[in-house]
Amino acid sequence: MNDIRAITLDLDDTLWEIHPVIKRAEQHLYAWLGKHYPRITDMYEPDDLRAIRSQVIDEFAAQSHDLTFLRRTVLGRIGIAAGYGTDFIDAAFDVFDEVRNDVEIFPEVVPALEALGERFQIIAVTNGNANLESIGIRHLFHGVVTATMAGAAKPAQQVFDMAVAVGGAKKEQTLHVGDHPLYDVDGARSAGLCTAWVNRMASTWPGEFEAADIEVAHVGELSELLLGN
Repeated sequence: MNDIRAITLDLDDTLWEIHPVIKRAEQHLYAWLGKHYPRITDMYEPDDLRAIRSQVIDEFAAQSHDLTFLRRTVLGRIGIAAGYGTDFIDAAFDVFDEVRNDVEIFPEVVPALEALGERFQIIAVTNGNANLESIGIRHLFHGVVTATMAGAAKPAQQVFDMAVAVGGAKKEQTLHVGDHPLYDVDGARSAGLCTAWVNRMASTWPGEFEAADIEVAHVGELSELLLGN
């Protein structure tokens, strides 16, 4: 760890909990559709929309890494089926996106990133579509790499290769930090990066993967390990 120069950092479930946020955003969108485009909610229950999303993922497997594309495609399908067309998609996506980016950042995150950013290049690396400007923490990152930008989702190597290039250090000088054993730790390790597993829930490491170089409960502990404070 003494030679680390750049840190690539997962977002969802590493810096904030994402599942309640997505659930709330989908509920908010469904209520908005019911108010403004009621034929859609007359035709589709929330479970129906999830089934359509699964169909879209299967149909557009080559674009399954682009979550914005998938959600907009679902909106287009249900809009056309209900007789509304597709002109409403931008407004509907904005309704979802506003709540999706209303996240509760874990309390140790901002102080840790402020401290780490003084010494390391900090690069956000995400399969999701979080908007760091909307969330209010874009200034804490030197760069951002998304699955949409890379053309593939973690654990694909091309995501990590792009993140390393943006960070400006060698692979072996880059530490990837994330919560997911496969997408983050195994993916980054296979791509040649050093790895840190954020294990907030004190879970047992899955034996089918090689363990991370570092295990921490949260990124505040990572700051303590790398900076000694």
